Amino acid sequence: MRFLGFLAVSLACITSSLYAQERAAGVGVQAVEMRALAETVPVFAEVTTARDGNVAGRVAGNVETVVVLAGSRVAAGELLVELNDDLLTIQVAQSEAQLAEAVAGIETARARVDRARISLDRIEALRGGSSFSQGRFDDAQADFLEAEAQFFEAQAREKSAQSRLAETRYQLERSKIVAPFSGVVLEVNTIPGAFIQAGTPVVRLLDTDAFEVQASVPSRYTAFLSPGQTVTASTEFGTELALELRAVLPVEDQSTRTRAVLFAAPELSTLSSAAVGQSLTVEIPVGEAREVLSVPKDALVQARGGWTVFVAADDQAQPRPVTLGVPLGDRYEVLSGLAAGDLVVVRGNERLRPGQAISANLLETN
Repeated sequence: MRFLGFLAVSLACITSSLYAQERAAGVGVQAVEMRALAETVPVFAEVTTARDGNVAGRVAGNVETVVVLAGSRVAAGELLVELNDDLLTIQVAQSEAQLAEAVAGIETARARVDRARISLDRIEALRGGSSFSQGRFDDAQADFLEAEAQFFEAQAREKSAQSRLAETRYQLERSKIVAPFSGVVLEVNTIPGAFIQAGTPVVRLLDTDAFEVQASVPSRYTAFLSPGQTVTASTEFGTELALELRAVLPVEDQSTRTRAVLFAAPELSTLSSAAVGQSLTVEIPVGEAREVLSVPKDALVQARGGWTVFVAADDQAQPRPVTLGVPLGDRYEVLSGLAAGDLVVVRGNERLRPGQAISANLLETN
C-alpha cells in the first residue's frame, strides 16, 4: 500500500511538471527593423523666442489703470493698460454731431439743386417763344451751377466729418492697450497717473509659444543640415526634445567658424521650466544617414559571453547571441545575430528559458 501511495504521488508530480512545461508564457514581441542612422556630435545651444518686445501705446494720454504685473500671463487681446478716455469720448460725440450736420447739409444742398433745375427747365421750355428771356435763362443757369457746387461742397464736408469721426473713434479704441499675442509680462514700464506719448513702451511681453533653439554649429557640419530636418536635444534636467530645423543663417563667426542654426521647439512651451537663455545640448548630424539593422533595447538580455535576445519562432523562445553597434535612441544597431523581420521578445523575457513555449503578442514599435 505504501508503494502504491508513493507511485500515485510521483505520477501526480510528473503530470503537474509536464503541464507547467507545456503551458505557454505570455510575452510581448517587436520586429527587428532597418533604421536610419546618422553620426552626431553634441553642440551647446540656448532657448530663444521669436517674439519678445515692448508693447507701446498708439495714442497720447494719461494712464488710468495698469491691469497687469510682471509675471502675469495674458492672452492675445487681453487688457494691459487703460488710458483716461473722458476727452476722447467728448471728441467722438463732437465728431458724430459734425457728421450729422454734414449729412443734413447734403439734403439741403440737394433740395437747392432740384429747385434750381426745375426753374432752369421751365425757362428752357420757353426758348423760341415771345416769353423767353435770355437774361432770365442765364440767371437760372448760374443759380443751378451754384446750387450744384454747393451740393458737391456738402458731400466733401460729409467725407471730412466721416474721417474725423473715424480718427476720434480710433483714438478712443486705442486708449485701451491690449496684448498683441499671448505670453508672459516681463516688465511694466508705467504707472497710473503717468502721461504717455504715442509710441511710449508700457509693457514688455514675452511669447512663450514662440520658443526657439539657437545653436552655433561648426560650419563644416552645416552641409548635413536642411530645413525641416528633425534632431534630438536634451535639457540640463535630462528631458529629451524633438527639434525641427528652421533655418541656417548665412552669417559665419570668424573667430569660431560657426554659424547660427535655428530650430523650432514646440515642445518647450509645455515645459514649466523652459526659459529664454536656458542651455540645451543638440545632437547635430556630422555625416550622411545610413540604413542599419536595429533591435529594441528591451529585447537585450545580459549573458555570460555578451548580449542575447530571445527570438519568437515556432511558438518557442529561441536564444540568439548578438553583436551590437551604436545606440539609436531606444534601440541598438545590430551587427550580427539577427535579420530584418525577426520577432524578438521585449516584454517577459527576464524569466524565459531556451525552447520555452510562448504566446506572443505583437507590440507597436516607436
